[in-house]
Amino acid sequence: MDSPAANAAFAKQINIKFPLLSDMNHKMLTSYGILKAYDVHGDTFQWALRANIVIDKDGVIRSIETGDSAVDPNNAMSMCLDLHKKDAAK
Repeated sequence: MDSPAANAAFAKQINIKFPLLSDMNHKMLTSYGILKAYDVHGDTFQWALRANIVIDKDGVIRSIETGDSAVDPNNAMSMCLDLHKKDAAK
């Protein structure tokens, strides 16, 4: 849900080099089931669950991590590195 600028600042802050998706129109959040509605005093608000989703170069989803563990992108980064090593070995 964050803007591309916010994602770029976050990536720089935690020193990651892979792209972060900005989904301001909520299409991906809805299709992956990570946009959740919450009722607050009779009003409905939507928040995105924090998630790391690793999609390989062929468009295959390799990993979806949600919740507290998704705050740290190291698991997603490890998955990306493993995929890269497997591709390089081919």
